Amino acid sequence: MSHRISGGTLALLASLVACDRTAPTAGNEETQVQAADQPTARQSAERAAMDRLARRLARALVHPEFRSYIKGELDRSPFPEHKLNFQQFLRASDGRVLKQVARLSSSSEAAVEADAREAIPLELYFPVPAHRAEWTGGAEVLVASAREDREAPVAYDVQGRRRLLSPDQPPSVPVLAVVPVETDFGHPIGQATCTTCGGGGGGGGTATPYGLYMTYAHFVQDFEGWFKGSPEFEIHVLGQSGSSDSLRDYQCASAAAGGYYHFDQNELNWSGKVLLFSQAQLNTYKTAHPNQNFRVVALEDDDTGCAIKFDGSRFKTMISTLQNAYPNLTGSKDTASSIEKWVKRANALQKILSAVYSFITTQDDLIGNAIEDVVVGTTYPGANWIIKGENNVTNGWIKLEMR
Repeated sequence: MSHRISGGTLALLASLVACDRTAPTAGNEETQVQAADQPTARQSAERAAMDRLARRLARALVHPEFRSYIKGELDRSPFPEHKLNFQQFLRASDGRVLKQVARLSSSSEAAVEADAREAIPLELYFPVPAHRAEWTGGAEVLVASAREDREAPVAYDVQGRRRLLSPDQPPSVPVLAVVPVETDFGHPIGQATCTTCGGGGGGGGTATPYGLYMTYAHFVQDFEGWFKGSPEFEIHVLGQSGSSDSLRDYQCASAAAGGYYHFDQNELNWSGKVLLFSQAQLNTYKTAHPNQNFRVVALEDDDTGCAIKFDGSRFKTMISTLQNAYPNLTGSKDTASSIEKWVKRANALQKILSAVYSFITTQDDLIGNAIEDVVVGTTYPGANWIIKGENNVTNGWIKLEMR
């Protein structure tokens, strides 16, 4: 059933952006330098703790009984890619695994616990599906860690011997990864919920809500290194922040989102029906921001589902480049008739993030900004918006429609 959105122009862009978070301020240059140094020291300490945890786990895996136990726990995991919440796993059942890792790696329990506290939240899994399928619990296994996407993973065998892996191609030996958490461990497969996304008008009702939907998506690459497993594509709706020329995040659609906003794209192609912004949300936005457009952004999430982490200056540069190439035609508005409904291009003025992701550690990957195909002058079967990334590179295409 068609339903017209009232209240004027709407605008949409698909791209990757930073989360709505205030950058730190400093009163003088010395304070600014100290602030800049602090995250580097903290990140180094966290990375060192990850490395020590990986080495201790690898050394513990020299024991067949422990390998068998780890394999069984991974196989039973109800989460995507059979992941385990690493710190929680260590401490479960009165610290059963922590005690075994300490004992079997000739470490103290206090040292293992200290590293578990020092490191950021971590998860444990086989990022390469073929490795997970072929590992039967034997000693031919590596445990590796990496903090950043496409960082060369540091790996250890069961004897504790160190080796550096390629960030581009996995080795033939199965690799257990100790990496920053990307998974919502509060909700097993089929029960995902996004607590950080804006609500209103979404799933849970008996009738499908009216609004803006995506029904097809194709990306030219997965924007994910092999060590990070399957990609986590997300679509975010950004709109005017207050009365400023900046943006904030209004709604997320992804594997971490619930109800009609839930979709899980693990391949380059996806088709289905996912709500991006409901009629109720659209009406509320237009009431609060008359004559203002909103944007739709797509990203590949590196950690913390539905929480955008990105360098705001890159986003602004990308938008400026695209708006120079396609002046005032990078947004959209809806038009409707009794016969058909389309999402059409319109001006989208906001291009500055209301806050940048300061102290960048793991960044989400910049995919691009969606521009209507008639503006770009290129069409793809089943799509009506082209995803343009940095330097005006085509990174994909999607189908947007009002329904």
